[in-house]
Order: sequence, then structure tokens, then C-alpha cells
Amino acid sequence: MTDQRHLLHPRDEILQAMERIYRYRMTTTSGGNVSVRQSDGSIWITPARVDKGSLTRSDVIHVLPDGSTDGPHRPSSEFPFHQAIYKARPDLRAVVHAHPVALVAFSICGTIPSTRIFHQAFFMSGKVGFAPYALPGSSALGDSIAKQFAAGCESVIMENHGVVVAGKSLSHAFERFEAFEFAAKTLLKANRIGTPRYLSDDELALANKRKISMNSFVPGEPSDRERECRKQLIDFLRRGCRQRLLISTEGSFSARIDPEHFLITPSQSDRERLRIDDLVLVKGNAHEAGKVPSRATRLHQAIYEKHASVQSVVFAHPVNATAFSVTEGNFDARTIPESYIFLRDVARIAYGVQYEKGDTSIADIVSLKSPAALVENDGVVVLGTSILDAFDRLEVLESTAEAIINAGSIGKVTPMPNDVIDELRIAFKMDSV
Repeated sequence: MTDQRHLLHPRDEILQAMERIYRYRMTTTSGGNVSVRQSDGSIWITPARVDKGSLTRSDVIHVLPDGSTDGPHRPSSEFPFHQAIYKARPDLRAVVHAHPVALVAFSICGTIPSTRIFHQAFFMSGKVGFAPYALPGSSALGDSIAKQFAAGCESVIMENHGVVVAGKSLSHAFERFEAFEFAAKTLLKANRIGTPRYLSDDELALANKRKISMNSFVPGEPSDRERECRKQLIDFLRRGCRQRLLISTEGSFSARIDPEHFLITPSQSDRERLRIDDLVLVKGNAHEAGKVPSRATRLHQAIYEKHASVQSVVFAHPVNATAFSVTEGNFDARTIPESYIFLRDVARIAYGVQYEKGDTSIADIVSLKSPAALVENDGVVVLGTSILDAFDRLEVLESTAEAIINAGSIGKVTPMPNDVIDELRIAFKMDSV
């Protein structure tokens, strides 16, 4: 996706970021603050004591280099530590501070979540630090945080307070913040069902070796089928992000157009902000000119080539299902009829199998008879007979995972017995797929 956000006024950048942070329930009405530093040294920042759920562009405060302000409110009371971060790290241009529940849990336990559970979270979050407690709004707090950023950190847990992250732009800082909170939420869920597995340096490096080497082509007039698939993919990508089945920096979604073509999400693009023209058309060993397809393109392609009835594929990272992927916790879809009918017996795929055994390895494991799988330390893969069907299965997978995790606090999970499963298989003609 061509990033037009650099053309936005800082007021609008801040409004967009805060709207997502609040909508994703990663801050409260009164909590959190966001800032953007301009090249002239001035800083735009959210105001003090203004409802984050109804912020307007006129509420955003401009603090000039001489310390004077332009706007109807006082700048955030945390403005001093934003200043301190920018002074310690001139390369950073945006700061996000908030109180997302998972990272606050680590904050009040005085510990740092390891982002080594996913390669994307590890590289996106950057070096993680811990700032000892100091009075909110004080210069001591600014010094405590700035010390961590000066040491090369980009994401910092604030003891008994929350988290602060920074980036080269506000979109970059938001994506870092989201990935860090996602890793923390997954760890909290994972610890309820087992022992999290962390990736070694060699395993983390595996993912960075994946490259897409394809030719390019200029497509002709799109068919009505392509137009419809583009719209549906964008609609479900946006819904998936808002339902927290996807995050902005991770996951891929595709749809078959015809036996030769399929559409897929682009690489390195915010999933929620994609437009229909951002999706990449793929044909054989070539992709639509001027675009970069997802690094998982070959995996999607291998599934389509092996399974003619599959019309849509999604790789995603919904928190509860992903918690099972980073532990050896037992995921059994025999919970309620809907779960088993939609998911069947959910497979487990070892981490890095696609790197070590080739792109067809996952296609050999999943099919419409086994349409969902947990990918060790890398989320889930789900197949469908349509975009809607794939998304529906993804929702059911995440709901089932959450139910199993929650059931653990009540008692022992009792799966449906074999005779019930046999009855379901016959009644819903599950073996005829």
C-alpha cells in the first residue's frame, strides 16, 4: 500500500492512532497519550484530561520549540517524558504511551514479556527495556524512561504504570505498540494452558530468510469475480483487525479468482488500512507489477495448487488460538457441534517446516477435510470454500480456543464422545468433502 499518511496533518495522524488504540481497548477514556515530533523541534501531543473516545482535531496541542503552546487545553501531563525520549533519541519521531491490560499486568509484576514467541513480535517490538517507577509527570520519570531509550530500547515497560513505545513515524510506533501488546496477551493466555515455547536465534533468523522472487506482469481488465473478491477481502480484513483476529503487521489473506489467478495481501502494509487496489494479483511465477505480495505467497499458492476446492486461505494470529500454537496445550475441537463441524481435527505444524521442507509442506497437511491447523510459534492457517467460509472458520477457531482456555478455570474439559462425533460426521456428510 502506498503510504499517504505522511501527507496527513499531525492532528489527523494523532486522531487516527488514538481512535484505534481506544477502539482496540488498549487505553481508557482518561489514559494514555500520543505525540509526533516535527523536524523543526515542535511537538504535537494529545491534551490533558480530555476524553480519548471523543477526541477532535482541535483538541490536539502544538508545543512550539520555545515551550509555548497552541490549542485550547494543556498538553498531556506526561509531556515531560515525551520530551525526554526525543532528546535521548533524535532518530525517533513519534511516541505512544498507554495502559493496555496485558502489558500493565507485566508492569505491576515488575517484569518484561519475552517477544521471542513470534518472529514478527520480536523484530517489530525492538529492544525491550524496563523503567523503574517515578511520579507520573515528573522529571524523574522522564529521566527513568529516557535512560532506557538512550540504551537502544524502542519499547519500555514502566513499573506500576504501563508502557511507552516510540518509532520513526506514528504509524510505526502504533504497529510496534500493537505487536508488543499482542505478544503480552498471548503469553498471558499461554501460561494458563502450558509452558510457552520461545524461539532461538537460529529459529528467529529462519523467517527473515524467506524472500519472494517472482516476475511481474501487467494485468488486463479485471473480471467481475476479481472485483468482488477484492471487495470481500478488504471487508473481511478490516473486520478481522477490528475483532482482533488479525493485527496490522502480521497475517495474510488470499482468494482464488480462477484456476490460474489469486489475490493476496501485500507485504509490509497495515492490514486494516488496505484498499482494494492494494491487493496483489498472482499468476504462476508472477505478481501484479508495482506491488510486493506477502512473503507467504508461495504457501498460499501451494495450497491452491494441491487442493482445487479451496477458494480462500488465511494465515492469522488470533490471541487465544495462537496461545495454543506457542505451547503444547491440548486443542480439541470436540467441544460443541459447531466447533467440530467447522474445524474437524485441528492439526499441528512444527515451526519452520515450510522453510526446511519447502512451500508444499503445509499444503500436504491441511485440506478441506482438515481445514485448520496451529502453526508452532506462528499462529494458525485456515482454509475455506469461499472468503466468508475461511473467515467463519477463523472466528470459530478463536472462539473455541477462548472457550477451552476459560473452561480451565472451571474444571476439566470434557470433549464430545466418539459416538457423538460419528453422528455429526454422518448427519453433516463430513466425509464427503
